[in-house]
Amino acid sequence: MAEPTAHERILLLRRQLEAANRAYYVDAEPLMPDRNYDELMKELIGLESDHPELADPASPSCRVGGEPVAGFDSVEHELPMQSVDNTYTYEDIGAWLDRVRRSLEIEADQSGPLMSCDPKIDGVAISLRYEVGRLVRAVTRGDGQRGDDVTAQVRAMRSIPLRLDGEAPEVLEIRGEIFMDNDVFESLNMRREAAGEPLYANARNVTAGTLKSLDPAVVAERRLRFMAHGMGVHEAERAMTRHSEYIEYLRSLGVPATRDLQVVQELPDLIAVIKEFGQRRESLGYGVDGMVVRVDDFALQARLGSTSKAPRWCVAFKYPADQAETTLIEVNWQVGKGGTLTPRATMEPVELAGTTVRHATLHNIEEIHRKDIRVGDRVVVEKAGEIIPQVVSVVRAARPDDAVQMPPPARCPACSGEVQQEGPKLYCVNADCPAQLRERLAWFVGRDQMDIDGLGDKLVDLLVETGLLRHVADLYALRIEDLVELEGLGEKSAASLVDAIDDSRDRGLDRVLAAVGIRQVGRSAARTVAKQYPDMDALLGASKASLEELPDFGSITAGLLHEALHSSWGQELVDRLKAAGVRLTSDLYGADVGDQPLAGRTVVITGSFSSGSRSELTERLEGLGASVSGSVSKKTDLLVAGEKAGSKREKAEQLGIEIWDEAALLSALGA
Repeated sequence: MAEPTAHERILLLRRQLEAANRAYYVDAEPLMPDRNYDELMKELIGLESDHPELADPASPSCRVGGEPVAGFDSVEHELPMQSVDNTYTYEDIGAWLDRVRRSLEIEADQSGPLMSCDPKIDGVAISLRYEVGRLVRAVTRGDGQRGDDVTAQVRAMRSIPLRLDGEAPEVLEIRGEIFMDNDVFESLNMRREAAGEPLYANARNVTAGTLKSLDPAVVAERRLRFMAHGMGVHEAERAMTRHSEYIEYLRSLGVPATRDLQVVQELPDLIAVIKEFGQRRESLGYGVDGMVVRVDDFALQARLGSTSKAPRWCVAFKYPADQAETTLIEVNWQVGKGGTLTPRATMEPVELAGTTVRHATLHNIEEIHRKDIRVGDRVVVEKAGEIIPQVVSVVRAARPDDAVQMPPPARCPACSGEVQQEGPKLYCVNADCPAQLRERLAWFVGRDQMDIDGLGDKLVDLLVETGLLRHVADLYALRIEDLVELEGLGEKSAASLVDAIDDSRDRGLDRVLAAVGIRQVGRSAARTVAKQYPDMDALLGASKASLEELPDFGSITAGLLHEALHSSWGQELVDRLKAAGVRLTSDLYGADVGDQPLAGRTVVITGSFSSGSRSELTERLEGLGASVSGSVSKKTDLLVAGEKAGSKREKAEQLGIEIWDEAALLSALGA
């Protein structure tokens, strides 16, 4: 038999690798060990390199990670990506079904409607757009109306087909979740623990951060997965009538979709499915925090319609937080960007929410004393889907005689500097503390601060360890040749990073103030200052008393800002940023907001919102002339309360403050 040509071998290798991806991620029946897969991939990359005329953007080799991207484009969803209302009790599920039946005019003696139930994966929502079977765009949910284009990152994921099998429609937008397996998450944290780095809180946060990495190779390395659960734009000859049919259709196209979908018709069967799945969800190997229940028939979904934020034909049942009992071995104190010392518990390993938990937060020294937590105690640990594990209580009856009380540390564990307590929090007051430097740098480059793309935690740590960064101003002295000497950073990536750092010089006074890590001076307070003072020199000339007169400032925030700027640390910071060419003038000073609908009003945002993050809503409210504060006081004019508003809403009600819900907010924003 004649030897296959290079073209024939390339086509064969592509088919084998695509078949392996489908078998693993869609059919859950692996065809080959990882080692064999890697060998075939290596051969394919070599052949394609030798024959560039045979390149195909849909080749499996394109997943290994291309060049880093410069940034993210914002893309409008053709069909909005709405959120889903949550329920927490079987009574709530029954009430939802009653509303659905009334709206559909289903009589008491009639059954139905058919409902499909599938797991609610604790991941990051994504919309994948295929045109004539080829992946052309991947966009995050964002605020539901617009999201970030992460196509380059998604193309690096083996679980997402670059082209669909069979007869693909002209246009098909597939909505679903990107997530990380528990074992991958645990492996990442084990490596961070071995390196002495802070542990990641949960797999969902790491997944979101990984998708926002500018280097697609990071996505490939972390083995993110995808599971489909919904439909966006769909232009095809084939007409589907039910959600359960659509899920099977996706599987026929080679798209990963749940194998746990069940269709029921009556409330007792629905509750039975929720209970049964709740007993085995931890065995799946990835985070599932609920069960999504939807009316299965598309025509009935259309009749039921949606509110401004969520469909009426769909609801999510959220499982209660998982708890487990274990023994507290020791407590270590971690140092944050402002010098805050946070207690971290190390415990005997315990299985919780599908993962092995060894560490948990203890919040602060007052919380430790309030709960009387001691080293050696048997403790109850809880992990909800959106939070880091935490110690919620002590099993007093099991307390050993040698359990040790925990006094607050007298010295910083990172630099041995003096520690002071303010309220429930402890602070290291040494501005040269190396732990603070790492955290301060990571904060400084963040998206809502100086917005320096490509400078993640790992690179920050490396730059500090090598001595290239000893101060935030040192960022502006970095050269391409300095960066290329670091492990894993190529010349193109280094050049992109230097350009991003250079661009950040022009962010303006408010962004700089929010970035440098002055306690209680975040984005909102920084904007308030920048509206009052034209530049840093004017701010340095302001008295503490004049700062106290700023909207929603008060004596504590004013004192912390004044003290920080006039300390030796603050003086050095300002001098070095000026010398580095960082602009310290205000873009907000003198802005005319008099005609804006919320001009001069102090607004507090609390709870969660389907229309955007609190950071995004803050920016839009400030565009209407509002001053957005983080706490409710007598100076507050308006509270905007989303879901789970909690104590801030209660305080606003007690003070007689005007309260808006999300609908009122959207109306004011013109949305």
